[in-house]
Amino acid sequence: MKPTLLVVDIQNDYFQGGKMELVDMESAAGNAKELISLFRKNCWEVVFIQHLAVKPTASFFIHGTYGAEIHESIHPIEVETVIIKNYPNSFRDTNLHQHLQTSQVTDLVICGAMTHMCIDTTTRAAADLGYSCTLISDACATRDLVFNNQKVTAANVQLSYMAALDGTFATVISTKQFLDLNSQA
Repeated sequence: MKPTLLVVDIQNDYFQGGKMELVDMESAAGNAKELISLFRKNCWEVVFIQHLAVKPTASFFIHGTYGAEIHESIHPIEVETVIIKNYPNSFRDTNLHQHLQTSQVTDLVICGAMTHMCIDTTTRAAADLGYSCTLISDACATRDLVFNNQKVTAANVQLSYMAALDGTFATVISTKQFLDLNSQA
């Protein structure tokens, strides 16, 4: 079965100068762009997920702002699906599951941002719904966090979430590994 690529929240607010800058977002987006190129070359489906904030106190991904737009480096083409979401889980209150079922999708490849929020909840939800998930670790980005007045670096957040998701909810591999596995496709 052909996989479908979910490109989650690669939006301007996550890049340098945005309202919620992530660590290494440019690198993650570059890897996502390589995945998108492979999927387009093979005529495999690419689905873009765009987060628009609905909370009145939201500070980023505000509807109608430049920050909420999908980043130009991976912008969807006309035939590709864009699904708007308002929560970290890309399946919650969207037609994503219905869209994938209609297309008879069973295998998902997931990339995007933020690892500890939307990537985590989307990957877990997809696995719970029965999808076989491949998560591309270096095509995802996150940020430093603070817990109990202790800083957790983005690198440690990334490693922790990838380790937690690997095996149970997804197969976690790098962009290069995925491209190598699918170079003959």
